Amino acid sequence: QVQLVESGGGLVQPGGSLRLSCVAPRSIFSIAHMGWYRQAPGNKRDLVATITSRGTTNYADSVKGRFTISRDNAKNTVYLQMNSLKPEETAVYYCNAALIGSSAANYWGQGTQVTVSS
Repeated sequence: QVQLVESGGGLVQPGGSLRLSCVAPRSIFSIAHMGWYRQAPGNKRDLVATITSRGTTNYADSVKGRFTISRDNAKNTVYLQMNSLKPEETAVYYCNAALIGSSAANYWGQGTQVTVSS
C-alpha cells in the first residue's frame, strides 16, 4: 500500500501564505511525477500544479505567479508554496503521485484542508 502523507494546511487570511508538504515512499518518489490538486465542496478535483521526476513544472493558469511547486528528492517530499491566497481557493488539497510507462499507477494522499478567510 502506497501512502502519501500531506501536511501544512490550515486557516489563513486572504493574501496570506501557506506551504504544503507531501512525503511519498522512497520506492516511488524518484520516478514519480508529483502533483497537487484541490477540491472545493460541490466541485470536481482540479489540477493545481505538477512536477516531473526531472523537475519540469506545470501550473493551472489561476495560480501562476503565486504558487510554486518543488521537490526534495533526498527527503522524498514535494512542496506547494502558496502566496497571495484568495478565499475562493478554500478547498481540500490532495497530493498525487503518478507513475508512467509499464508500471503505470496513480496514488493519492488523504488531503489537507486549506481555508482562506478573514
